[in-house]
Amino acid sequence: REYAPMLVRAGVIVVDKSNAFRMDPNVPLVVPEINPHAAKRHQGILACPNCTTIVTVMPLKPLHDAGRLRRVIATSYQAVSGAGVNGIAELREQTLAWARGEAMVARHFPHPIAFNLIPAIDAFRPDGYTGEEMKLVNETRKILELPDLPIAPTTVRVPVFNCHSVAVIAETEEKITVARAREVFERFPGLKLWDDPAQNRYPMPVEVEGQDDCYVGRIREDLSHPKGLSFWVVGDQLRKGAATNAVQIAELLLPS
Repeated sequence: REYAPMLVRAGVIVVDKSNAFRMDPNVPLVVPEINPHAAKRHQGILACPNCTTIVTVMPLKPLHDAGRLRRVIATSYQAVSGAGVNGIAELREQTLAWARGEAMVARHFPHPIAFNLIPAIDAFRPDGYTGEEMKLVNETRKILELPDLPIAPTTVRVPVFNCHSVAVIAETEEKITVARAREVFERFPGLKLWDDPAQNRYPMPVEVEGQDDCYVGRIREDLSHPKGLSFWVVGDQLRKGAATNAVQIAELLLPS
């Protein structure tokens, strides 16, 4: 509400949930730490990416700048709050039902979500991928300005109230060591390095919830490819994945 009058006067509308806007070639898809130029040089509608995409691209951008991305494999572990208030209520109700020894009834999700994983978010396409998975592919390519980047996505709904987590394998043209990855992650705005396996220190939803930054850890070389890197990133999809990102876009456009 604070920014809305100024944005309206400037002729700018920030859109979050419309996939049609997000993939319209004439509408920039903006993550301010990654492509602020797309917003600053545009007049009219701007779009926020899907929440899972934002969490995923935050560490991909510094890796691309350091070694140029060639391929990405991303598996998301998405909280029930990403499905709205009904998703939160369903997890809570099913958990209480289990504790009482009652049947867990699925109303909002296609299967019980408490103590379960559902490897399907959004509708299935004829090729076996879901709408959520294709958002991750198409939006990542658009934000990073890599229209041909190969991306293999899998999206999973998990019994966590808040924060999306993504396991990523990224292949680059130039080899990036674990030490170099830690360095570029630590320097990138909006990312926090949380990577000390010896102390069991790695990003988890219970610690990232309520934070504007995304947290990255479990950084290690990919055993299947000499130029691959594996890592784990967690972000509060209600903050950086939605509201915070929209406010950051607004701040880009307001007079300094």
